[in-house]
Amino acid sequence: MVDAQRAAKMADRIKEIVARRLEKGIRDPRLGFVTITDVRVTGDLQHASIFYTVYGDEKERADSAAALKSATGMLRSEVGKNITARLTPSLEFIADALPESAKALEDLLAEAKSRDAVVEGLAKSAQYAGDADPYVKPRTVADDED
Repeated sequence: MVDAQRAAKMADRIKEIVARRLEKGIRDPRLGFVTITDVRVTGDLQHASIFYTVYGDEKERADSAAALKSATGMLRSEVGKNITARLTPSLEFIADALPESAKALEDLLAEAKSRDAVVEGLAKSAQYAGDADPYVKPRTVADDED
């Protein structure tokens, strides 16, 4: 039976445990500045997907991914000691694409802003194709014509 609330609580707990352990330090020089962004646990509580970001360039990301992969067993035993579940879930570390997608959104917003500025400039210098007021006006009858 799937209990979404229990899975969410366990995901939060696993996030805290792994983040605390990474903050304390793992004796791997390859591990960079890693931030745990999200944890998702399956409904049967058997598997946890841990999403993380790494501050740095591509080499630091690759080194940190290798360090996390080699530390998965130690982190799983740490999670097993600190949760109250019958079985300890398997851990999988997934690099989060959050920074790349945020950068792509920022680029799109900057492009939209520049296009809006171009359109605004064209609108200020635009002229009417015909009359400025194309609507038919009612005739006014002059008093001296009667």
